[in-house]
Amino acid sequence: MTEPTTTSGPRPPAASRKDRRRHQANRIVDGTTGWKLMLLKIIVLSILCATAVYAALVLFINDRWLIGSLVVVGAAALTWIYLQRGALPAKYLAPGLVFLLIFQIFVVLYSGYVAFTNYGTGHNSTKDHAVQAIMLQTQDRVPDSPTYPLTVTESDGEIYFALINDNGEVLIGAEEQPLEPAEGAVVDNGTITAIEGHHVLSFADLLNRQQEITNLAVPLEEDLNAGYLRTQDGQRAYLYTSRYVYDENADTLTNSATGTVYRDTGEGAFIAEDGEKLMPGWRVNVGFDNFLRAVTEDSIRGPLIYVTLWTFAFALLSVATTFILGLFLAIVFNDRRMVSRKYYRLVMILPYAFPGFLSALVWAGMMNQEFGFINNVLFGGAAIPWLTDPWLAKLSILIVNLWLGFPYMFLVCTGALQSIPDELTEAAQMDGAKPFQAFRMIKLPLLLTAIAPLLISSFAFNFNNFNLIYMLTGGGPRDVSAGVNVGSTDILISMVYKVAFVGARADYGLASAFSILIFIIVGTISVMAFRKTKALEELN
Repeated sequence: MTEPTTTSGPRPPAASRKDRRRHQANRIVDGTTGWKLMLLKIIVLSILCATAVYAALVLFINDRWLIGSLVVVGAAALTWIYLQRGALPAKYLAPGLVFLLIFQIFVVLYSGYVAFTNYGTGHNSTKDHAVQAIMLQTQDRVPDSPTYPLTVTESDGEIYFALINDNGEVLIGAEEQPLEPAEGAVVDNGTITAIEGHHVLSFADLLNRQQEITNLAVPLEEDLNAGYLRTQDGQRAYLYTSRYVYDENADTLTNSATGTVYRDTGEGAFIAEDGEKLMPGWRVNVGFDNFLRAVTEDSIRGPLIYVTLWTFAFALLSVATTFILGLFLAIVFNDRRMVSRKYYRLVMILPYAFPGFLSALVWAGMMNQEFGFINNVLFGGAAIPWLTDPWLAKLSILIVNLWLGFPYMFLVCTGALQSIPDELTEAAQMDGAKPFQAFRMIKLPLLLTAIAPLLISSFAFNFNNFNLIYMLTGGGPRDVSAGVNVGSTDILISMVYKVAFVGARADYGLASAFSILIFIIVGTISVMAFRKTKALEELN
């Protein structure tokens, strides 16, 4: 008798109890991890949205409607991207796009906007702030001014003046807030002892913040012509009025002592008929005036031309010298007959390992005319003005930049040479070519094809090599005949920095116009150069 057969295959062995427990544990861990990640995602997005709402409110309060709206839209888009399932590419790209928009595109667009304004010293704020500043700067105490018993309070770090008017009402005001009825005020024997949301300053507090209190001027009314309250001791205030009377309907400021009328002529300042300006002014759009100033005013056009020429010469010579020296060293240390090549290569890249600004400071000390190592040791105490003579300063910059830049070119050329097969030059030499001919006709074209984009990027870097100029010479020696703050060794980017930030007067609009010109120049040269290198690649 035979045993019955079954058509099904052999049954898989039953999973052990240990395996089942491991599988269940993994599922629990996966579920716990997913829950934790979701909680972390919600917390991060909540912080992001709260920050965006706060930033948008601040921007809306300051009438920055466009930027505030973009902040809201951006936060909403990020929240939607990270809360939905899938969209994995968007989740990876979103952070990079956000930083690109904030630190690149926004900066470029804002610089372009500033280039068409008169933004700078004396034109930093709005027209309302300018009127208030002018009237605050020209205040005189009203003769026989009434004395106002004063209570000084603080709220959120801001100082307030509080007083009791003739009707027994408590009024309170701050620098940009005219006097208005105070809420929750407590008066005891004619003295204000407490105000809701405010801290009444004690005598010791008044002494500690005396300068801040004495500099404060609180307007009586919305109409600034009504005057301001000021104090010298924090206990009694007096009425002060400005020498100028502002007529909002006529949009004029009138000097009450001389009768001179100053009008808004659209130039961002109140100007009298004889051309006298009241400062500060305010920021307005000036169209292409900054660009026209750069090319039409002799005191600006002349320095701009020779700074531009020196910038091109500096960038070209820097790339040429560092490339030639780096290529020469790469050829020498790529020769197999050279003993201990790796140690020599290590020494060659040491200048590249140190921070550039630190090396520039060291070279500035070595090139000091009176105490520098080069003059005292190498030239026996000679007083060579390496950094104060216009032409020697240019030479010094090229020497220091050669020291800083050749290791990079050495590394690049070494890698490129090692990637070229030796069989090519050996075949050329077998055909009768000399070693230099084989290098010039075979290796050099292949080398240029590989490193041409790096040479272009090196040119763009040196075109804007601010650190070297600033740390070594500061752009000097100064050209006293120029209409802008510029020196003999300034390149365009350092000139832009000086126009914007150095000196008693800053002109951000003109500096931004220069920045736009630099962007156009570098962009045009880069596009043309990359097209040429592409043609070179196709030729090879």
